[in-house]
Parts: sequence; C-alpha cells; structure tokens
Amino acid sequence: MATRRLATATIVAAMALTLAACNTTGTTSGGTSSSAGAAVTGGTLNMLGAGDVDYMDPNISYYSVGYLNLRMWSRQLFTYPAQPGGKNTTPVADLATQIPTMDNGGVSADGKTFTIQIRSGAKWNTTPARQVTAADMVLGVKRTANPVQPFGGIPDFANLIVGYQAFQAGFAKVAKTPAAIQAYIDKTPLPGVVAKDATTVVFHLTKPATYFVDMLTLPAFSPAPVEALKYLPASTELGNNFPSDGPYKVDSWVPTKSITYSRNPAWDASTDQVRKAYVDKIVVNETVSQDSVQQQLQTGTASADMEFDVAPPPSQLPALIAKKDPNLSLGDTASSNPYVVYNTVSPNNNKALANPLVRQAISYAINRANVLQVLGGPTINPPLTHVLPDVITGSKQIDPYPNNADKAKQMLAAAGYPHLTLKFLYRNASEGSSKAFQTIQQDLSKAGITVVGVPSPNADFYVKYLQVPTVAKQGVWDLSLAGWGADWYGNAALSFFNPLFSGEPSFPPIGSNYGLYNDPTTNSLIQQAIAAPTTDQAATLWAQADARVMEQAAIFPLTNPKQANYRASQVNNAVYVPSMQNFDPTNVWLAQGKQG
Repeated sequence: MATRRLATATIVAAMALTLAACNTTGTTSGGTSSSAGAAVTGGTLNMLGAGDVDYMDPNISYYSVGYLNLRMWSRQLFTYPAQPGGKNTTPVADLATQIPTMDNGGVSADGKTFTIQIRSGAKWNTTPARQVTAADMVLGVKRTANPVQPFGGIPDFANLIVGYQAFQAGFAKVAKTPAAIQAYIDKTPLPGVVAKDATTVVFHLTKPATYFVDMLTLPAFSPAPVEALKYLPASTELGNNFPSDGPYKVDSWVPTKSITYSRNPAWDASTDQVRKAYVDKIVVNETVSQDSVQQQLQTGTASADMEFDVAPPPSQLPALIAKKDPNLSLGDTASSNPYVVYNTVSPNNNKALANPLVRQAISYAINRANVLQVLGGPTINPPLTHVLPDVITGSKQIDPYPNNADKAKQMLAAAGYPHLTLKFLYRNASEGSSKAFQTIQQDLSKAGITVVGVPSPNADFYVKYLQVPTVAKQGVWDLSLAGWGADWYGNAALSFFNPLFSGEPSFPPIGSNYGLYNDPTTNSLIQQAIAAPTTDQAATLWAQADARVMEQAAIFPLTNPKQANYRASQVNNAVYVPSMQNFDPTNVWLAQGKQG
C-alpha cells in the first residue's frame, strides 16, 4: 500500500512520506532513463536514504519504501512490471504461471473461486534450495493476521476471503511467541486459502471481486517458507533470516543504518519475467540527509546511484524542472499525499477535536495553496480537495473548505473553543514535512490557534506514533501529516475507505485510521458501496462516502502529487514503478567503469 498499503500504502517528493501504492507514470524523461548501448551486468548499486523500511517482512510491510526493499528478494503471485507507457500499472504473472480468467479456468463461473498455478523452478534459497509451494502461499496469507504485528491493509480483504475474520480473531488471542504462533498456524485452517496440491493454490471469496488479481499484487500476499516461523513477525532477527525467492538475498540489515543485498544463487532468471537483476550487489545507506543525497547524486559521488526513502528537496525541484534535468523523473500518482489527519480522540483542549465543527473550523483555517507552495509548488503538487484522486472510481470534484480564517475563528468561538493549543506531529528530518508544519502553524495562528511542534525521527513516525492507538488517546499529538495511495488502480476506492475511514475495524495496527475516526453514516456508506452490484452504483456510493468524510472533517486533503525521483547519471534503464514510488532497482544497470 497504505500504506499497497500500499497498500498502502507512497514516498512523496516533498514529504518523504511512506505509504502504499499509486497510479500511472508520466515523467520529464518519459518514465525511463536513456540507456547508452547494451545493458552492463555487474557492479554495486548504492542507494542513499534518511530512514528505514517499515518492516523487513513481506506479509506485513505496507509502505512503498518497504515495497522497494521487497522488490529485490520477495516475489508475489502477480506484480507490476518496470515497463513505461502505463504498463507498469497493469499486473503481470510473477510466481503465477498466468493471470486467472473465466476463459482459462482460473476463475469460477460465479466469480468467487480463483485457482492459481505457481511457476515451476521458483525456489527459496534454503539449504538445500527448494520449490516455492502452494503451502507457502497459505502460510504467507495466514501470517498477515499474526498477533505481534498484523498487516495494516487487512480491512481490504477481511470480509472477502472466506473464514479470514474468524481466523484473525482467533490469532489475536495467541501468545506472542514463535512457538505459539506456529502452533496456531499449523492447527487452524483458513478455508479461503487452500493448497490444492504442491503448486496449486485456491482462493475462495465471499463475493465476486473483479479486482482480486490486482489485490494479490500486495506484498502481503507473498509466500512464506516454514523457516520464517522460527522468528517473531516483524523482528530484526526475522529480517536478517527470511529466505529469499527473488534475485537477491538480504545479507545484513541494521535497522535505521544499512541494508546489504547480494545475488541469490537459488534464483533462476528463466522463472522471473519481471526482474533482470543486472547488478551483483545493492547497498543501502540509511544515514544520509535529504540534502546530502541530492548533492551526491548530482555531483557524481562514486557511492551514490539512487535514492532509497527520500526524494529531491522541494526547494530544489523548481530549478531541476526548469532546466529539464534528464535525471529527474516526475511520476503521476493516485494518492492523497500528504494530508492533515485530525486526532478525533485527543483529550487535549477538553476533547475539542471530537467535535466535527472544530475540525471543520481548522480546515477553513488551513491555506492549501500556502502548503503546496512550500512542498515545491502546484506543478508537482496539484491540489486535492476531497478523499479520492481523480483516477479512482467514485471521485467527484468538491471543495468544502476554501480558506477563510475569519470564518474559522467565528466557528471556533461558536463551538466554545476560541483558544486552541494543538500538538502537531511531523518528521523533522524531512524538509517538506518540517516546512508544511511551519506553514500550517502560521495559517492557524490567523484563526487564533496555537500550534506546537512534536518532532519525530523518520523511523519512529509511523511505528511509534501513528500506528499506536494509545499514543493518540493519550494526546501526544492532535494534528499530523500522513499520506495514502491506492493499493491498486481504477476500481480502488475500497483501498482508501476501508483502511482509513471504516471505524474500529480500520484502527491501527490492523488499519491506518490514525485519527481513530468512527462515524456510523460513513461506515454504512462504505458497506453499501462494497455490496453495490455494478461499478456505476458503487461509484455513486463512494462519492457519497467521500462527501461524508469531508463533511465530518476526518482529514484535510492537500494534494494528489507528482512523485519526484532523481538518479545519478551512470544509472541506466531507470523505470519508475508507481507501486514502489521509485525506479525499479532490479532492472537498472550501471555504466561501464562507473559500477560503484
């Protein structure tokens, strides 16, 4: 996500926020760098960043930087290829032998059973190497519901996969130890995911879902070998010992410091139609500032090839765009990133943020244009005034909160809160996050609202703050910046509303409803839209849900941004893949003589 999420998760150029997926690509260089001559094999690809993955665990990671990491060493049944021209938002078979359809027998006549064959020769780098099996797929899906750190996008499919909710409810009661987790997985069937034979997995759904193949591109639906059960989910130990079925393996992961990958000898290129794996080694340095990353990439530093979890500083983007820098890419997204999230359960200010009228007033006080300007300007940050980006089914243009500080002040006085003091959680290592906080602080002061900053390291922002409901309930923060992108494309409103706005089922850590928004009317509209028999009826209901969320001011949307990425000149075949919000490192090659 959203994080594909995302889901689902996004790395927005201005914010360096991590989330789930996004949409089509359109760049200053056509989506791919020019490649001088034939591809060159070998060398070390050096990636620089200022933060870490969310989790080094395929069945749990839900942010685009996590997806970027998993691209190297974890495979899914279906994934998005590194092909420009819009093809990188159309799923292709990865571990699966083909896309299932009714015509080829992969989808049942009632649309509720998907039968998928796993590609022969795809292997884990275990000792000895062995075939990825249907049982591994079942294990991977079961692991998403683990009691230690469940997958954040579970609301996308909890009601869709037969028996998943009951399986998840039982798993939540299990002791948080490897032995207890393995015992539950071994003895508890998940009727919606079945290994028919060694290489055939069958999914049983509660209702037809034409988007199910798209959903299976989520890394959460990656297979998992039994060796993964030796360690706690999401642990550092697991991250350093999870077997690989991709072209690379993780040699070393030191959280917030570094990741080193090298070739996986068990990987057979003939079984992988997605990853070329030109370079021999990939090294990630997670200790570099955003400014320093950009400087090193532009000046040809030998140990600087690509960004990891950062993007060009917003203040430098106008100049890069103006000179048409060939190493800069601007990819379109299907995201709301960043948006302001309101902590609806904060005890601060006598629980003022529980009142929708107060949240509405704050929304009027925020000047969207001012925030977008400090994020790099409207060219890369076109405004978004409601929940759904325009490429998502159900998006309808509304702008309920045009900036009006006087109106905000009057509304606050009428609601009984003329003097608010709000805590704003932001990432102080990100230029965009810091400047957005400062700009909103200035905007709200015009309505008589005092805003106090709560700075957070990048690595802590989600896992120690936003993903922990008790932190919200304690009033550690009142406002924050988050981001979200579609977990898949087109008919994907579900991947916004279920994880972000569906009440208690979407509360962290299972969902990404960081402000703990819970509105019965919204919840009802979401369920109606999910059950709608046609796409047109669903679109109408999603638009109504969008309008309700905005009326209740659960969030204040800012932009559906372009995603800026920059690479060093020696990096060839740099194709932007929206689901990772970056160039695909498994398909780039380095110029001869400049191989790290």
